[in-house]
Amino acid sequence: MTRALLTREEIRRRIDALGPWFHNLDLNGVPTAPTHFLGDYPNVKWRRFAGIIPDRLDGKSVLDIGCNAGFYAMEMKRRGAERVLGLDTDEEYLAQARFAAEVNGLRIEFRQMSTYDVGQLREKFDLVIFMGVLYHLRHPLLALDLIHEHVATDLLLFQSMQRGTSHVDTIDKNYDFWTTDQFDSAGYPKLHFIEHKYADDPTNWWVPNRACVEAMLRSAGFAITAHPEEEVYLCRRTDRPQIDGPVYPSRSTS
Repeated sequence: MTRALLTREEIRRRIDALGPWFHNLDLNGVPTAPTHFLGDYPNVKWRRFAGIIPDRLDGKSVLDIGCNAGFYAMEMKRRGAERVLGLDTDEEYLAQARFAAEVNGLRIEFRQMSTYDVGQLREKFDLVIFMGVLYHLRHPLLALDLIHEHVATDLLLFQSMQRGTSHVDTIDKNYDFWTTDQFDSAGYPKLHFIEHKYADDPTNWWVPNRACVEAMLRSAGFAITAHPEEEVYLCRRTDRPQIDGPVYPSRSTS
């Protein structure tokens, strides 16, 4: 795709028309969210773990679930990924992503789709990006199960907001019915439910601690291979440890 030939003023007008932006992107020298409360986000976060992704992704396919304005999708395309597909439920974010890719001359497909619908893609990907999505979902473990079942073949780049201690307790494989002390331990896997709002966002449904995030990934069949940043994990798809347990929806037929 050829880079869109727009002046900075034209880009600035389009940015304003498509706003507000959550991703602060640099579009030919024009920032999309220069006053972001997290700073130069997500680039400031990306720089802390960019090294765990191969420098070159030639011939690889990438699925970015919850792509927002497309920051990570574009980074993967810049590394040579052959196919990049970004999904989001918010059409306003998708419009931002399409414009940003056009300005940067990057051929990326963006589609309005929920995490729960990834089985409809009937396509597998070498790298699945699932960052900043889990805690916005009413059914987070279902989402991980669906990713494992339908779209992931190898790598999962995962991030979730976490609260509580970073200590992870050593968990027994089983506990007696009358043994309850572990549930009061700060390092036991915990997934806190938000009934109303958190950080003024009514879509923040859950806040896990670190132990919970890591346990959920393992339970869904993702082995953690790197933990380069407090909330970020690189995983490889493996067999689910409870292979005879339920999978929602039914198992893939592909």
